[in-house]
Amino acid sequence: MAAFRALVQRDLRLAVRQGGATVLVLIFFVLAVTLFPLGVGPAPEVLSRIAPGVLWVAALLSALMSLERLFQADFADGTLDILALGRLPMPVVVLAKALAHWLTAGLPLTLLGPPLALSLALPVEALGAAWIAMALGTPCLTLLGAIGAALTVGVRRGGPLLALLVLPLYIPTLIFGAAAVDAAAFGLAAVPHLLLLGATLCVALVLAPWAAAAALRLSLE
Repeated sequence: MAAFRALVQRDLRLAVRQGGATVLVLIFFVLAVTLFPLGVGPAPEVLSRIAPGVLWVAALLSALMSLERLFQADFADGTLDILALGRLPMPVVVLAKALAHWLTAGLPLTLLGPPLALSLALPVEALGAAWIAMALGTPCLTLLGAIGAALTVGVRRGGPLLALLVLPLYIPTLIFGAAAVDAAAFGLAAVPHLLLLGATLCVALVLAPWAAAAALRLSLE
């Protein structure tokens, strides 16, 4: 447990020192959401209808921007080799790095996203469901994205390949997350969609670290 916590704290310190990447992700997220009213017009009925989808697509693309650095720096300087030989199992290493990544990228998106969606005429009544959905969905984006990041860690300029690998895995999270916000916005029950999103998170939490660890071992051989 102490080694796990130390690894999370190390990655958090590195993220703070290299804070520009996180800032760029948040700037992209804000611009992606706020530019939509300029493109589709200011009609509230149109904006409120597309708000859940816009919120989730923007969050998905923003998370995708930061995935390439999840393992890349540690792979380049040999730290990943040391971690692979350490006492922590590789799935636990992946989980620690995914947690640090979510705290620096996913959590700010979760906190910022629903209030930002108010600019798209999202009803205030849907804010609670939007926060819960993003709190469940953004860890899924990080965990599933870790698989793609691990598969492409040894590939130069692997960003396009990473996107191709990860985007199909994101589809259930995108569907359930947007559906939960959409249901709450129209006064319907969001709980079934949130339960499906929670189930997706449980599956990702169990399987993604093992899949990413296997991919990292292949890259290190």
